[in-house]
Amino acid sequence: MKTLYLDCSMGAAGDMISAALLELMPDPDAAIARLNSIGIPGVIYTRERTSRCGIAATHLAVTVNGEEECAHEHHDHAHHHHHAHSHRSLDDMLHIAESLTLPQKAKEGVAAVYRLLADAESRAHGRPVGEVHFHEVGAMDAIADIAATCWLMSELAPGQVVASPVNVGGGTVRCAHGVMPVPAPATAFLLEGIPSRGDAEVQCELCTPTGAALLRHLASSFGPMPAIMTRKVGFGAGKRDFEGRANLLRATLGESAADGDANDVVEIRCNIDDMTGEDIAFACEQIFNAGALDVLTIPATMKKGRPGVLLDVLCDQSRREDVATAIFRHTSTLGIRESVCRRTVLSRREEPVPLSDGTTARRKVSEGRGIVRSKLEHDDLAAYALAHGISIAEARAKISANA
Repeated sequence: MKTLYLDCSMGAAGDMISAALLELMPDPDAAIARLNSIGIPGVIYTRERTSRCGIAATHLAVTVNGEEECAHEHHDHAHHHHHAHSHRSLDDMLHIAESLTLPQKAKEGVAAVYRLLADAESRAHGRPVGEVHFHEVGAMDAIADIAATCWLMSELAPGQVVASPVNVGGGTVRCAHGVMPVPAPATAFLLEGIPSRGDAEVQCELCTPTGAALLRHLASSFGPMPAIMTRKVGFGAGKRDFEGRANLLRATLGESAADGDANDVVEIRCNIDDMTGEDIAFACEQIFNAGALDVLTIPATMKKGRPGVLLDVLCDQSRREDVATAIFRHTSTLGIRESVCRRTVLSRREEPVPLSDGTTARRKVSEGRGIVRSKLEHDDLAAYALAHGISIAEARAKISANA
């Protein structure tokens, strides 16, 4: 299985994560050109080669209308002022995310991370999510880091993401509302359930809210680096340059060892007998959005002979709280049952298949343990069949013959 390991032992800001992933790309300069075409208003990405403690690294600079946000402002993304000319709401940011020229999965990732940020700020300040407003420069700077990371992840397509415990830094940080202990309140909420540690050697914030939200969204587990065959290593540099300390985030991409195709997941089950099919379908979609790996409904007969469903959900252990909350929020269940399961999977990847009409179709390939399976993406088959007025079977045969 293709595995990505993020070493956050020196901190985790959004620009550090995206810069480290950029170094893993086959052509980082082409990736920058692609990022500059996605359509974030006023945003320009620049790849800067730099070094931290003698280690060559990449800094992904983001300018918003020609202005680059200073490092000390990273913690200060959200406020409760209501000046439309200088602040944007969560709905504004979600609208921007949907308008970006990115693959749908990447756009959904951007929206999910921004919802995490808004929820954390809402909890930190005791205000409804609708009253959380993001400072203009900070909001665009953050969405630039988030969009870059989500797109790079969609291109690298790891089967699993593992991150180290997060170094949050130490001391205090000055926010719009005054001086706060590190980690800042929103960051602390985002790191719930994630292993993290303070660092008495520095007096600054090393993990920003954006970085914490990205890790919460991306990482399937946290801990030491697993056994992998390393293929490529990237270093993302933070804006600060500490004397005697490498302000870097390291990303390692490789293939898991022979037993790396197995991991522990949480299975959550509950019974439902008083929801309509439409409401259950909506709930399943929201549970997926909360981080579930799989959501299954099974027809069942409940008490008093009532027809109902058994809801069966799989998720990584790091997402257990988010998924359980989504189940309670979007279904009528009053209780859930949990167990930890060992899951073994084949590695999965997608590869493009050129078609005779100049378009491409996606082929999904699964492999491992001497087994290789592949099949064409059904949506691409359907689009080709409709475009040429033929059946799905004919489209599959025609594409397979020319592949």
